[in-house]
Amino acid sequence: MANYLVTGGAGFIGSNLVRKLLAGGHSVTVLDSLVTGRLENLDGLQGRYSFVKGDIRDIPLLLETFAEKGYECIFHLAALPSVQLSFADPQLTHDVNATGTLNILATARALGVPRVVFASSCALYGNDADPPVSESAPARPLSPYASQKLLGENYCTLYTNELGVPAIALRLFNIYGPCQDPASEYAAVVPNFLTRLLNGEAPVIYGTGEQTRDFVFVEDAAEALMLAAASPKAPGRIINVGSGVETSVKTLASQAVSAAGVQIEPEYGPAMQGEVKRSCADTSIAAKILGFSPGTSLTEGLAKTLASFQNPKQ
Repeated sequence: MANYLVTGGAGFIGSNLVRKLLAGGHSVTVLDSLVTGRLENLDGLQGRYSFVKGDIRDIPLLLETFAEKGYECIFHLAALPSVQLSFADPQLTHDVNATGTLNILATARALGVPRVVFASSCALYGNDADPPVSESAPARPLSPYASQKLLGENYCTLYTNELGVPAIALRLFNIYGPCQDPASEYAAVVPNFLTRLLNGEAPVIYGTGEQTRDFVFVEDAAEALMLAAASPKAPGRIINVGSGVETSVKTLASQAVSAAGVQIEPEYGPAMQGEVKRSCADTSIAAKILGFSPGTSLTEGLAKTLASFQNPKQ
């Protein structure tokens, strides 16, 4: 049994990671401000994990929390994960996404935490790389959010190479699945489509629908995070976590309609600022370094996600 701390552990990806860690018999502490995270995401796990309500901008709190249990790894998932919000409030999102990551690494160094796994984003690739995009492609951020994640990666590399904190940055592609908030103003495309369909409404495609994404089921993403915590070859690496399958938003809408068992044509709206046109991961490094291979098809993942929205307490 290992001791792990998950920042953002009451959030979408974090809560799924917590469930997987607990299922493996590990001890887990969740640190979450509950600004975007929700304790309901951890329903059914009461008494099995420790919870600290706090903000990653609060360095004294981080020092106190990190010192408690001798953590083998910090999974750093706490963030304000929205391109649109980063345009609306770049200072706030920088403070959380970039400075917050620096705080995590500095605290890990101060207390001798042996490993940090950082959840980065495929958004930093921008539009210049032809899919499938490898980790060697230049970063061309199109939003403050993407720039903030790139800065977090740079801090991870610096702390690994120069300051003695083994850190791994996983560039997560489009993660979807249970506990993803469909009610948020900045809801991602999968929960947005599915909840509209459940309400008898048409999914809304912003732009032409020809833009593509690499959709990864959240349980597969959690598996990649755990593999990064254990792999002896991972520290210092930047690694894509994707399915390796390029899917257009128009195709996603069609599959979502099929999963919901309805006949509704999508509606169209204006393209979003800072949106990437094509996105698909080269997953060869993840396979080689982590032994990672996603096991959930988009069809299967959409069905599981839809079921979780229909029966949120099950």
